[in-house]
Amino acid sequence: MDNLERAIRAALVDDKLPCAQAFAVAARQRVVPIRIGEEATRLGIRMSRCQLGLFGYDEQGKKSIVQPAASVPKSLEEAIHARLVKGKLPCRAAWEIAEEHDLPKLEVASAVEGLKLRLSACQLGCFT
Repeated sequence: MDNLERAIRAALVDDKLPCAQAFAVAARQRVVPIRIGEEATRLGIRMSRCQLGLFGYDEQGKKSIVQPAASVPKSLEEAIHARLVKGKLPCRAAWEIAEEHDLPKLEVASAVEGLKLRLSACQLGCFT
């Protein structure tokens, strides 16, 4: 077992790798997050608790907790639309917007859903 596999296995919660833990492992191991996702896939490990709320909140790892926002502030809507790629907001862009607007990541995901848009390009490779 190599160091990366050992670090991933040590971060498991109920035999799954939570998104936040995957990013922490990536930082400690000094690798890009997608590398953690690839290694987890190779090891047959499921990801859980997406920080954007899209998956991993039930026993099968599929349930989403994100709910569409009833309304989206104009500045947030503009920031989202400015970063769309092929009509979808990449995960990394959602995180950047959350940081720039001092919002929880889940709130940005909620705004995306409220605007009837979709998120894409998971930084861990979980969805495209």
